[in-house]
Amino acid sequence: MKFSRLAAAALLAAGAAAAHAQSSVTLYGSLDAGVAYISNQAGHANWIAEQGGAQPDRWGLRGSEDLGGGNKAIFLLENGFSTLTGNTIKAGAMFNRQSWVGLQSDRLGTVTIGHMTPFNFDWLGPYSTAYLGQNWYMFHPGNIDELANTSVVQIDNAVRYVTPDFAGLKFAGMFAFGNTTNFAVGRKYSVGANYANGPFKASVVYSNENNRTPNVAVLGGPTFQGQPVGTYAASNVQNMGAGLSYVIGPWLLHALYTRVKLESPGQSDTYQSWDGGANFATGAANQITFGVANTTLSGKRWTQVQLGDVYSLSKRTQVYVSGVYQHASGNGAVTAVNTISPSSTSGQLVVMTGMHHSF
Repeated sequence: MKFSRLAAAALLAAGAAAAHAQSSVTLYGSLDAGVAYISNQAGHANWIAEQGGAQPDRWGLRGSEDLGGGNKAIFLLENGFSTLTGNTIKAGAMFNRQSWVGLQSDRLGTVTIGHMTPFNFDWLGPYSTAYLGQNWYMFHPGNIDELANTSVVQIDNAVRYVTPDFAGLKFAGMFAFGNTTNFAVGRKYSVGANYANGPFKASVVYSNENNRTPNVAVLGGPTFQGQPVGTYAASNVQNMGAGLSYVIGPWLLHALYTRVKLESPGQSDTYQSWDGGANFATGAANQITFGVANTTLSGKRWTQVQLGDVYSLSKRTQVYVSGVYQHASGNGAVTAVNTISPSSTSGQLVVMTGMHHSF
């Protein structure tokens, strides 16, 4: 009897060890903080402490369980916060950036369900000057094209499928339920394709969203499509774009186009952006970044130019300095540099220096 109990205990311990070996949970995160100079903010120059200048502050848990046969159960929980204050970016939502669970198969692809970022963020954002130049201020005015993760672009109640990799090519689709008594209210769907082969990468995305509330308030003017800008709601938004990048020696070249059709009853306007630039590696630890972007909407135009330098102290730690100049023109447009209140003139310069660390 004593031997059988010992044997059972040994078997249980062995089973637990095997299960532990087949499962993993990773804690990861990013902290970024610095100081920024603003040439004109409400009529005067200003200095501010700033966070998330190069990469957003966040922490998360990523896990998987090996189910055998090339299959896994996977999950992701991610929170956005401010290094400067310790507060979450979106009050009342602990995992405001992402929270999903799913199944992954080497042969059949990946299915996930939950609170997820849109394909524009996942597949188009990485071609933007803001992303590759590591400068938050270079995302396009109002983030209407959803390239930046602002904790309001995420899609709730979503089901996503991504195909296996076919010689560098992946396809994907996503559908989000509105979870209301009217199936069409809040409904969203997206499709996309992503290709990566050696130094060349390219992506294309199309999304269709009902009852979205784009942030047009920061773009100037008291109304948009006959609605107050502070409470504007589009009945339908069609968001599409394409991007590519290519590495040649020390150069990384990138280009991106996004187009967003905003519709409300009897009204339709198009927001579009052209974005391109280059990174030049001056050595193994240092790169110079440069980019330009041009955005238009309803007779308004915003032109942005970025120049920066990023130096890696290690694989996890970087220091940087970067500047963005934005010029606004036409139809009452005001400067709309991300998270910075507008200038009293048509131009605004923001220069930030800071430190980023990941774990």
